[in-house]
Amino acid sequence: MTIDSHQHFWNYEPVKHDWIDDSMSVIRKDFLPENLEGVYSENNIDGCVAVQADQTLVETDFLIDLASKNDFIKGVVGWVDLRGNDIDAVLQKYSQFDKLKGFRHVVQGEPDHNFLLRPNFLNGIYKLKQYNFTYDILVFPHQLGAVLEFARKFPNQKFVIDHIAKPYIKDGFYDGWAILMIEIGKLDNVYCKLSGMVTEADFNTWSSKQIHPYMELVLKAFGTEKVMYGSDWPVCLVAGNYKQVKELTTNFIAQLSPDEQKAIMGENAIKFYNL
Repeated sequence: MTIDSHQHFWNYEPVKHDWIDDSMSVIRKDFLPENLEGVYSENNIDGCVAVQADQTLVETDFLIDLASKNDFIKGVVGWVDLRGNDIDAVLQKYSQFDKLKGFRHVVQGEPDHNFLLRPNFLNGIYKLKQYNFTYDILVFPHQLGAVLEFARKFPNQKFVIDHIAKPYIKDGFYDGWAILMIEIGKLDNVYCKLSGMVTEADFNTWSSKQIHPYMELVLKAFGTEKVMYGSDWPVCLVAGNYKQVKELTTNFIAQLSPDEQKAIMGENAIKFYNL
C-alpha cells in the first residue's frame, strides 16, 4: 500500500488558522476528505494519516470523526495537553478510538527552546507508551539539540520527526541541521518524514536539485527502514501540486531497491503507526 503519512483537514477560520499568512492565501479555504479523495485516486495513494493543525481537543475529535466516516483515512495524529494534570484520564478516554494513533504538539511555535525537556511535558510523554500512542515531533532546526536529549530519555517510545525538522532550504542552511539529524537518526525509536520540504524552499523557484541534498542526509541518517513519505497536503499547495510533491520523493528514491521504495512509500508508516 502507498500511504501518505502526513496531511491535514480543516474548515478554514481566519483566527484559528492565523498561521496561514498572505503568502499562503491559496489555502485559505476548507480542505476536507471529499477534496482529497480524488487527488489520491489520480496519484495512486491508498490511504493517509491525518495530522492535527490546531491545538484543541475539538480538533482531535474532528479528525476522529472524519476517519470514522472515510476508510482511506487510516490513522489520526491528534492533540491533547500532555502537560495537563488530567493526562491519564484523557489518554484513557482516547484509547478507545482505534484510528487515533498518536499525538503532536506544535513545539516549533513555543518560545521556550527547551519546551520538550520541561518536567510536565515529559510526564505526558511518559504516559503514551502504555496506550501504544506515537508522538510526532514538529520543530525547527534550532530545537534539534533538545530533540536529541528528549528522544534519548524514552528509548521505547516511538517518535517521528515531521518535515525533516524544517531546515532553511530557501537560505541554503545545512551544516548545523545535518550534524544533529545524523545523531538523532542513530536512535532506533526515531523515524523521519520526507514531507514539508517544498515549503521550506522558495515557493516559486524550488527545484529537486536544491532539495535532494537534504533528502540524501535524511536517508543516510535514518536509513530506508525509518523514513516515510508525506505530502503535507494542503499546505504543500502553496508551492506545488500533489503530483509534483509525490514525484519529488518517488524520483529521489527511484535508485533504491523495490523493497526499499515500498518501505518509504507506505510500509514504514504502516509499521510506525500500526495502521
